This record gives sequence, C-alpha cells and structure tokens, in this order.
Amino acid sequence: MRDFIKFRKIHRLILVLFLLSNTICSLSLSSSSLNRTPICLPNDKSALLQFKNTMSIDDSFSDITYYPKTNSWNERTDCCSWEGVSCDKATGQVIGLDLSCSLLVGSLPPNTSLFHLQGLKRLNLAHNNFNESSIPFGLSQLVSLKDLNLSFSFFSGLIPSDISFLTKLTSLDLSENDQSFDSHSFEKLTRNLSELENLFLDSVNMSDVVPTSFKNLSSSLKQLSLSGCQLQGEFLSEIIQLPYLEYLDLSSNSVTGYLPNSNWSSEIRLLDLSFTDFRGSIPASLANLTKITSLLLYVSNFEGQIPDVFGNLNGLTTLHFFGCNFSGQIPPSIFNLTQLTYLELSSNRLEEYLDLSNNGLTGPINHIQKPNSIRHVYLPNNDIHGEIPSSFFGLVKLTELDLSSNNLSGVIKSDILSKLESLEILDLSSNNFSGVNKFDVLSKLTNLTVVNLANNKLLSLGSDNGVNSTFQKLTILSLSSCNLRQFPSFLRSAKSLSSLDLSHNKIQGPIFKTETEGWGLLSTLDLSHNLLTSLEHLPGKNLVTLDLHSNLLQGPLLVPSPTVEEFLISENKLTGEIPPSVCNLTSLRILDLSKNYLKGIIPPCVGNFSDEIWIINLQRNNFHGKIPDFVDGRYGFFTTIALNGNQLEGLLPRSLVNCSSLAFLNLANNRFIDHFPHWLGVLPNLQVLILRSNRFRGSLDNFTDTSFFSRLQVIDLSGNEFTGSLPPKFFRSLSALEIANYDHPPIHQYCVTMIYPRHCQWSAVDEYKNFVEVTMKRLEIDLDLDKSLTGFTFVDFSNNRFNGQIPEVLGELRALLVLNLSHNSLTGPLPPSLASITALESLDLSSNKLSGRIPSELTKLTFLAVMNLSQNNFVGPIPVGNQFNTFDNDSYSGNLDLCGFPLSKKCGNNEEPKSPTSMVVEGEGSTIPFIWKLVMMGYSCGVVLGLSTGYIVFTTGRPWWFVRMVERDWQRNFTRWIRKIGRKRN
Repeated sequence: MRDFIKFRKIHRLILVLFLLSNTICSLSLSSSSLNRTPICLPNDKSALLQFKNTMSIDDSFSDITYYPKTNSWNERTDCCSWEGVSCDKATGQVIGLDLSCSLLVGSLPPNTSLFHLQGLKRLNLAHNNFNESSIPFGLSQLVSLKDLNLSFSFFSGLIPSDISFLTKLTSLDLSENDQSFDSHSFEKLTRNLSELENLFLDSVNMSDVVPTSFKNLSSSLKQLSLSGCQLQGEFLSEIIQLPYLEYLDLSSNSVTGYLPNSNWSSEIRLLDLSFTDFRGSIPASLANLTKITSLLLYVSNFEGQIPDVFGNLNGLTTLHFFGCNFSGQIPPSIFNLTQLTYLELSSNRLEEYLDLSNNGLTGPINHIQKPNSIRHVYLPNNDIHGEIPSSFFGLVKLTELDLSSNNLSGVIKSDILSKLESLEILDLSSNNFSGVNKFDVLSKLTNLTVVNLANNKLLSLGSDNGVNSTFQKLTILSLSSCNLRQFPSFLRSAKSLSSLDLSHNKIQGPIFKTETEGWGLLSTLDLSHNLLTSLEHLPGKNLVTLDLHSNLLQGPLLVPSPTVEEFLISENKLTGEIPPSVCNLTSLRILDLSKNYLKGIIPPCVGNFSDEIWIINLQRNNFHGKIPDFVDGRYGFFTTIALNGNQLEGLLPRSLVNCSSLAFLNLANNRFIDHFPHWLGVLPNLQVLILRSNRFRGSLDNFTDTSFFSRLQVIDLSGNEFTGSLPPKFFRSLSALEIANYDHPPIHQYCVTMIYPRHCQWSAVDEYKNFVEVTMKRLEIDLDLDKSLTGFTFVDFSNNRFNGQIPEVLGELRALLVLNLSHNSLTGPLPPSLASITALESLDLSSNKLSGRIPSELTKLTFLAVMNLSQNNFVGPIPVGNQFNTFDNDSYSGNLDLCGFPLSKKCGNNEEPKSPTSMVVEGEGSTIPFIWKLVMMGYSCGVVLGLSTGYIVFTTGRPWWFVRMVERDWQRNFTRWIRKIGRKRN
C-alpha cells in the first residue's frame, strides 16, 4: 500500500511535469509565431527581381558610400531580408525600398515593375544614374507612397504631372536633376499634396512657375528647399509665416520680397535668402526666431542698419551677411551669441566694429558672455575705422580673424593679440596700421598657420633683437607692402612655410644662401617689386610659383627646380641666352622672361613644354631667329604668346594652329616676312592679334571664310606692307565687334587651392597681365587687356599701302571703340555708315586720299573723343553739333577745301553747315549702354564682388548650400565621367 501511494505521487508528479512542459512549449511556439520574420509576397519578390534585371551595376566608381545593394537579391532567399528592402511585419508586403547610392545604371520605363509594389510607402533611388531619362508617367499607381526621393540620379525632362496624385506624400525630393516643372503641373501638385511636410526641388527648372503657386502649399510644411530653381517674381512672405516651417532655402533665384514684420514661424531653424533680390531692412521681429541656427543673406538687396535683436537667438551658429547693403554699427548683441561659430559681415558699409559705450557698459571684456564660442570672424571690405577695440580680444576661442580691407589704424596691439591662443588664421591686410610692430610677439601664438599683414603701407616691422621667434606651424605668410628693407630673420626658423609673399617692399642687394635656409618647403615665393640685385641660388626644391619680376637682377638666367609651374622674372637686367636646362621645366604654366636683355634663339622646347602651359612671354628682349614649332597638345592650353619687341624673323610657323586655346598673340616689332596669316582664323578663342611693325605684305583679298576670327576683338596690322583694298568679307567675319559683349570672361581663369580652402594660394595666372601698346586718342598707352578686354575693341590698319574705298560694312562693327586707317592710300568718300559705330571713341583716317564731304551723320557718334581727318581731300562745310563742336583745327588740317568751325575759313552762303535733322542726344539710341570709363568701373566692381564671394565661400564652407551644390555638381560630373570610362572598358 505504501508502494502504491508512492507510485501515485510519482505518477502525479510526472503528469504535472508533462502538462507544464506542454504549456511552456505552447507559449514558446506562440512567442516564436509572433516574432517570426515576415515572408515576402511572391508578386513583390517577382517585381523586385524584374527591376534588378533591367538595371546594371557600375562597379567602376570607387567610394565607400556607394555600393551595390541589389547584389544581395536572389531567388533563393526571402526578399524581406534583402538589403534596402523593408516589409510589413504582419502581411509581408514590401513597404520600403531604399536603393540610394547603389551604383544603379539604366532607365525606368513607363511599365517598370516597381509600379507593381502597391503597398510601397517609401521609395529612395537617390544618387544613381538613370542616363538622363525621364521620370516615367505612372507614379500615381503607388497610391500608398509617403516618401519619394529621386534626387541626384540623372533624370531629365518634364516632371510627370501624375505625381500630384500621390496625395499621401509627406516628403518629396527631386533636387539636383536636369528636370523642369511646368506651371500647371506644379500648381496641381501644391493643391493636391495636402499632407506634404518636406519639399526639395533644388536646381529643378521652375522658370515657368509663378511664385504665387506656393500659397497653396500645405500648412503643415516643415522644409522647403528651392535653391537655384530659376524662380522669378515676388515671393510671398506668407510662406515664411507657415506655422511649422523649420527650413527655407530660396537661394540663387531672381525672386524678390520682404521679410515679414510679424507672425514668423517660431520653428524656423535655417533661413537662406542668399543671391536673391530680397530687399528692405531686417525687421525687429527677427528676435522671435529663438530656434534659428543659420541665417544666410549672401549678396542680396537688404539695407539699412542691422537691428540689435540677437539677444534671444542663443542657438545661432552661422550668420552671413556678406555683400548686402547694410550700414551703421554692428549690434553688440551679435558678440553675445554663445553658440556662434561663423560670423560674416564683409562687403557692407558698417562704420564701427563694436561700440560698447552705447550700452553704458564698462570694462573691455566683462560684458561679453562666457563661455564664448565664436571661432571665425570675417569683417573684410567694410568701413571699420579706428583701432581694434581691446574688448574684441575676449573671444578666447577665436581661430580665424579677418579684418582685411577696412580703415583700421594705429599700432597692431600684438601684446593683446597674443592672448588669442587658439588663433590659427590672422588677416589684417589692406588697412592703415602704422608704427613699428615686433613680429616676434606673434610667435607666442603657437597655432598660427596663416598671417597676412599685406598692404599696410604705414606699417614697419621692427627688429627682433635676436629673440628666437619660432613659428612651427606657419604655412602662409604675406608681408607685401610692409616697408621691409631686409629679410626677417625669423623666416629661417619657419620650417613649415609653403607660401611666402614679400613683394612690393624695399629689400635690396643680393639673396644669399644663408638667408633662405628655412625655405625648403616653399611652393610659392613672391619677391617681386623689390631692389634685389643678384641670386646666389634659387631657394627651394618644391617651388610651384616663383615670382621675381620688377627687381634689379643682373647676370645670367638661373633656372629653378623642375617642379615650377609659374616662373616670372620679367623687368630685370638679365643677360645671356636661355640655358638648355629650361627644357627640364615640364610642368610650366607660365614662363615670363620679358623686358630683360636676353639674346640668342628661343629653344625649340618652348613650343613643347607640356599640355598644360598657359603663357609664354618673351617680349622686349634681343632674341633672333625663327619661332619654334608648337607641338599639338591634347588640350591646347596656350592662351598667351607674347614675342613682340625682339629680332625674330622668317615665316610664322603654321604649327600655331595647334594652339586651340590661344586668345592672345603679340608678334609686334620683329622682322617677320610673310603674308597675312588668314589660317589663324581657325583658332576658336583668338581675341587679340598684334602683327604691328613687321614686314607682312600682300593683300587680304584671299580671305574667303566669313566664319574665321569670329571672336577677335583687337587686331593691329599697322606698320607693315599690306596692299590692295579692304575686303568686306574680312570685316563681316569679325562678329565679336558687331555686338558689345561686356560679359566676356578674362583670358586667364586659374587658381591653386592649397591647405586652407579659404585662402586660395596666390597664382601668377590669376593676376597675370597682358599688356599691349596701342595708339588711342593720340596717346601711346600700354593697355592691360586682362582688365579691359571685356569692353575693349580695336582695329588698326594704319601705315600700310591699302587703297580703294572704305567699305560700307565697317558700319556693322557697332561695338568698335578705336578705328585707325591712317597713312594709307584710301580714296573715295567717307561712308555715312560709320555713324552706326555708336561706341566709337577714337577715329583716325588721316593721311589718305579721301574726298567728298564729311557726312553730317557722323555727329551721331556722341562718344567720339578724338577724330583725325587731316591730310585728305575733303571739301565743303564741317558738320556741327555734339562732339564735332569739340574738335580743334588739327583734326582737319591739310584739307584745303574744307570750311566752317573750327577752321578760320568761312563757308559761302550756299555752303553753310546745317545741323542734321535728327540729332541724337548723347547716350540715347546707342546699342552701347555706357561709355568706356563705365566699362572699366563696372569691371572693377565685378572683380571685387566675384573675388570676395569666392573668398568667402571657400573660406567658411558657407553658404553650405552653395558648397553642397558645387560638391554635388562636381561629384555628379565626376561620377558620369568615371562611369563612361567604365562602360568603355566593358
């Protein structure tokens, strides 16, 4: 019985354990069932595989962020486990597809299998290559889509209208493709997408879209990015007042508008109106944007004073007001922004840097909040005057300080400056600092990498008195125009220097080897415009740019290391021949040996340096012999060849036609004997052709192709032996002289970026000047064509043997400024069509055999400053009116039968000069909108703005949208190029 009872207990225990085990298994199975990975639907899997098979993979592009996600897709595995695919956990339906940066190449046909994914909510195909194909019509089939990203994927053409039927979309990104929106489609989109929160359309062509269309956007909109969309017209301030708006980028559009005075969205974090036509002042309501981090107003039309509203904007990190029209004081509250790292206020008219006295504050530093996070301060190109306030040096975390191009004066407070221990970049150039400044004080700033004190002409650097000043990290140093009389001794210890500019000083005598001991790593050295007399050796083995021009250097030419790309040693007193070692300079971009006393022949290798050389300037020496042949380079980078003022002879080498980039050719004042080189007309970029004072001969009648010389703006054939008539076909070919082109790019556009993106390393090509001697308005002048070529046009055929009549077609050269046909044998009347050259400032037809009356129509030339019709056979009265009332007797001497003012000979009653019936008021009716002086003024302003903009952009990495755009554009083009190479290999 006892055993039975024991058995029953054991049996019950086993039963309990069995039931417990079943319960646990049941629970485990239930839990496993709940957490199992969903199985992909067969139709979705088939659609994805079909899409994969229509695309190819570009594995030639190497970048860690780009990799082929579809390589994990295969028939044997569940598609919900594939990379880039996400599924609904309950149904297994594909709801997300992220194939961004997947190296996909191909196109999307209208029946693409992607449209079969009916449950798709998120589709991201960004950063792929769809071969400039269109976005297919049929997107509206994806009725559940909430997030669509097709940016940076080489789509093109019109954006399909049925995208507006995706009514559940909350985010749409079509930016950075070659696409466009028509007005109807976009208006439909803004009306239908009532749940839209994020809209990115950067670089989409929206020139057909009216800005008022944006009023229909959803009130729930959070992000709107429309950078570079070619938008025009007035943009509604109501958009800035949308209640949830956090991000608004309208940069690089021609939109106008004003900032609202009230009701801003309190959620705004970024506002970018750079490069727009927004105008007016900054309202005080800006103070309400307590969440804003970036405010970018680059190059817009804002004006007035900057209000002192920054006290509450504690999150502001980036503030850029470059190139606006602000004036007055900089509000003190800007410097109390504890998170601010980028401050850019350059190119305004701000009068003072910081005036704490206006707030009744005392003490130089105490009232700037701590900790202060400002790291970058840019205030160039303002009207900041006086001394640098001591309170400024409370910015203890400052790494970059740029106060260049202002009116700051007094002694640079080096002792206070030395407290900025984090300072890396210091630019105080182009101010009015004065007094003796000891440079060794700056050596205490151990982090300094860039120092620019150039163009402080009242400044002088005191002796360091043997103090051991070391600059271990100093990389770029400019002390140009600082009254230096010797090389600073601290340079010997600046072992990291890569760029040194000591130009425009008074350093004299020889350069000894001991003085250049610390220059071993230099890549750029500028010692131009000093009083140096000789070189013991050329410093550095890594030089890229060496500029020694405008000194007193004597003796033979020393050739620098083969690394040199830009070698300028013009305007010295060098003698002897060009040594053969010059042929080792295989990386040359500029070789300028002009204005010396060099002789001998030009080495043949000069025409075959490399595929990248830009400029050869050997003018005003004593070279003889023939011009070497120019080898056909792959890129034809020659832009300037200046060999004038030598004793060169023979025929012009036909190999010049290999220089397809040639823009400037000056062969004046030599001994060439040849016919007119009409074959040069095939050069597509030739803008300046100077053949003056040689022995060119023959006629121009063999000129037959009117497409030749289409970009020629300056042509000088004077002082030769040309004969025959002036062929109309030749002048018809000069299409660049028919319409004024003031937007023509300079001959040279080149920049070398070194360690610091903001500080673009000086390159000789940037500032290289093409001077040409011209006779204009009775003056021999050296014209700097790199500055003035955008508006300068010049035709000089004087001192030849041309005969016949002046062709009527000359009147079609309406953009011509200077015309000189003097000292020839031209006959016949003066064509009235010359009155159509409305830009003409100088006209010289003297010493010919012209006859007849002076056409009264010429009084319409209201810009004409100089006219010389002397020594001809003109008859009758001199016209009166406008510029003709300003010319003196010399303009008409030698025309015995002329009469009227200003000559003493009076006209008879039947010959009295009459004013033309239609007189043109100066400037009216002219196809040239402004005179030559204004061209130069406009060019100067454009250069300043352009350089300032580039300077700011690459310094700060801001505006980040622009840097992003440049980087993406580069990336896109580079990717395309790489992919093409890859396809060719395959």
